[in-house]
Amino acid sequence: MIAVARDAGALTLEHFKRFRELEIGIKGPADFVSDADKESELLIRKVLFERYPDWSFTGEEFDPVDTDNEHRWLVDPIDGTTNFINGMHYTISIALRRGNETVIGVLYNPPAEEMFWSIAGQGAFMNGERLSVSDQADIGLFNIGTGLPTPGLQLYPGAYERLDAIRAPVGAVRIVGSAANSCAYVALGRLTGYYEETGFVDTAAGILLVQEAGGVVTDWWGRGPDIYERTGTLIVANKATHAYLIEKLKHVPMKNPPLTSPFGGEVGA
Repeated sequence: MIAVARDAGALTLEHFKRFRELEIGIKGPADFVSDADKESELLIRKVLFERYPDWSFTGEEFDPVDTDNEHRWLVDPIDGTTNFINGMHYTISIALRRGNETVIGVLYNPPAEEMFWSIAGQGAFMNGERLSVSDQADIGLFNIGTGLPTPGLQLYPGAYERLDAIRAPVGAVRIVGSAANSCAYVALGRLTGYYEETGFVDTAAGILLVQEAGGVVTDWWGRGPDIYERTGTLIVANKATHAYLIEKLKHVPMKNPPLTSPFGGEVGA
């Protein structure tokens, strides 16, 4: 997984260096795709299927392959396509599911040469260094990540109301532009927490990374993977930031989002 992430990183970096010249398609409002997305996913598919030809595969750019109920790859070949096409950091995300659990996750930020990986029960690492979430408990020093949709993007309503509810007393709010990289930043301690509605293919590897680094992962109401994997309403954070976000977000009027398959199309770019 690490080797193919590096290969996909090298491929996408060749496009990234020419970001002003990229050919861009639009899948939906603020939902872009480049040739690099497709080439990256095809490369990853080819390598993984050569090694494990019978396993299932869900990616962002092509139809899923449903051949194995026990093993499934979840791949986002470029998470943060909007970042990518504007010359900003992006992430390659590869997760392996066994049954209903993510057992291995790899995230790679090629421009920064940061390779993150985690194995269930064995910890989280970046470039060989073991990771631990921030121990920051001072609200005034919280650094919280999120994402904000454009009006036409079909996300759960109330994004700006949620931002207004959490932003006043905290140290900073940051939009990283990649759900996967936001999770990696929580595991690394650059962010004390992150919340957003986003696709599970984007975040499966990042969620495992945060859990293995000692973080807390729930939906916006404190519920577990049976809910957040199917709604995308996600909080990943250290303990103190998680408690703060749960308390603040519950006061924003909203109904529970619908449950969908965690292996459907992503929400967002």
